[in-house]
Amino acid sequence: MPAGEQCSPMRFALVARSSTPTNVALAAAGADGPTWETMSPEVALETLLVGDAALGRLDVLPTLDGVEDGLWALGALAARGVVVLNEAAALLGAHDKLLTAWLLRRAGVEHPPTVLIRPGRPFPAVRPPVVVKPRFGSWGKDVLRCEDESTLLATLEELADKTWFHRHGALVQELVPPQGYDLRVLVAANRALGAIYRVAAEGEWRTNIALGGTRSPVPELPLAASTLAIDAARATGTSLAGVDLLPCAEGEWTVLEVNGAVEFTREYETSGDVFAEVRSELAHAVRATFIGGAETVPVQAA
Repeated sequence: MPAGEQCSPMRFALVARSSTPTNVALAAAGADGPTWETMSPEVALETLLVGDAALGRLDVLPTLDGVEDGLWALGALAARGVVVLNEAAALLGAHDKLLTAWLLRRAGVEHPPTVLIRPGRPFPAVRPPVVVKPRFGSWGKDVLRCEDESTLLATLEELADKTWFHRHGALVQELVPPQGYDLRVLVAANRALGAIYRVAAEGEWRTNIALGGTRSPVPELPLAASTLAIDAARATGTSLAGVDLLPCAEGEWTVLEVNGAVEFTREYETSGDVFAEVRSELAHAVRATFIGGAETVPVQAA
C-alpha cells in the first residue's frame, strides 16, 4: 500500500482464543473509527485484508508448556499486508521468559540474572537464594523460592514430574528480596497509561492475584517505573503489555516479567477510560504505519 493512501484501518481484530473481559472491553470502548472485534487466528486469516489491522492477544497455555496455537497466523497476516501489533516475535519475546531475559539484557534493561536448566544437562553454577520458574507461565503457578542449596536440589528433583520441564527446561533466577508488593504497568504504543500495585496475601511471597493477592490503583506512577516499563516493552517489541516491576532499592525498580496478553481493569485508570486510551494509542500507531511515520512504535507490516 503506498504511503499516505490510507490513514486508518477498515477493521481492527483482536486475535485471541477467547473473549476475555479485557478483549470485550477493548472492543466496546469508543464508537469512533473502525470496528474492533475478537477473532480466532483462523477467522482472522479468512477475514482480514490489506488495510486492516490486528493485535495479537494469544496467551500462554494453562499447562505452562507453550503459547496458545495461532502465532503462525500473525505472521501470515503481516505477509498479506495487514498491520500487526504484538506480532508473533513480540509475543514470544514476552511469553518465553528466557527470551525475555535475553532481550532485556541486550537492551540494557534492569532484570534479575537468569539461567536455563534442562533435564540431563550439567547444572549451571548458581548461588541461592533463587527462584525456579517455568519458561512459559502465569498466575504464579510452579514458581518456587529456594533460600538454600538443599531446597534448590529438592525443587529440581520435583521438576522431574513436570511435562513443561521436559519440553522447555526451567529458569533459575536470582531472588530479588520480596517487599510484599510489586507494580504492574500498562504500556500501549510506548506510553505508560496506568498501573496497579499487587500486594501478596498474608504468608505468601508471590503477589499474583490468583494466589490471593490484592490490587490497588497507583494514583501517580513514579517516573523511574514508567521509563523502565516503556524500555522493557520496547526491548520485547510489544505494542500492548503489562510490565511487572519489583522494588529493589529506594526509588529503584527491576523488571520481573513482560505480559504480552495482559488483562487489565479500570483500576489502571488515572484520568479517563483506560480502554479508550489503549484503543487511541494503538489506533495512532496503526495510522502512523499507514502514513509511513511509525519509527518508534513496534509494529509489523508487509
